[in-house]
Amino acid sequence: MRLNYPTSIKIIRVPCTGKVDVVHMLRAFEKGADGVYVVGCLEGTCYFKSGNFRARKRVEQAKKILDVIGVGGDRVWMYNLSSSDAPLFVKYAVEMHDRITALGPNPVKQKTKAAA
Repeated sequence: MRLNYPTSIKIIRVPCTGKVDVVHMLRAFEKGADGVYVVGCLEGTCYFKSGNFRARKRVEQAKKILDVIGVGGDRVWMYNLSSSDAPLFVKYAVEMHDRITALGPNPVKQKTKAAA
């Protein structure tokens, strides 16, 4: 079975979502990403015990920071799913793509273009 998700999505693999820090998410926006979403294992099933819970807290922190600086907290999101659930991954990818498309381009990227 071959499933397709939007080509605009760039996947960055990490050993555990608990390794994703707020700085990583903010750096993505600084480099021009229009949105970031973190996909972790189902809550309570993390191999590293609490990695997905740490990731969820960090996503929430990033949302607050993005709201304060005017980028918008809706541009960062967290999903939990089983590693064997590819159709759900595709559903989340399309959902996130549609959300970001509706929000428009990253305001940081637009300000950088205007300054140049």
